[in-house]
Amino acid sequence: MAVEGMDKLRARFRALPKAVRQAVRDEMERIATEWVAQMRRLAPKDTGQLAASIGWTWGKAPSGSIAVGTVGAGANRITIYAGNEATIVTNSRGVQFQKAKLQEFGTKAMPANPFFFPVIRGGKRTTTRRINAAAVKAARQLWGN
Repeated sequence: MAVEGMDKLRARFRALPKAVRQAVRDEMERIATEWVAQMRRLAPKDTGQLAASIGWTWGKAPSGSIAVGTVGAGANRITIYAGNEATIVTNSRGVQFQKAKLQEFGTKAMPANPFFFPVIRGGKRTTTRRINAAAVKAARQLWGN
């Protein structure tokens, strides 16, 4: 005796991981875009170069920048970064530093002006909730609930 609808059920189970993965990926992109916008608002605006250099990408940060946070794992990892070749500064001894790091943590002569970690710390809990909600929503849509 064959069970009716078994093929349809198997097809839904096969589609579930792909649908959930895509929904989570889309939500991670939205979150990263929001975080970058917040970081740009908090970044110092002396020349505007530092704020303009803040961005996100899938995988590793671009050359010359520093990775300040990651969301996800493996191939599905978003990296939030700041700085580029134009924001590298050289001190009197010839040592190069990324201006983003100097602003975030400060120096002996300059107080810290954090603009990355307040955003990351403030968004961790809601980020986890949003990613979980996106996964559940995708599963429910697939099952028609």
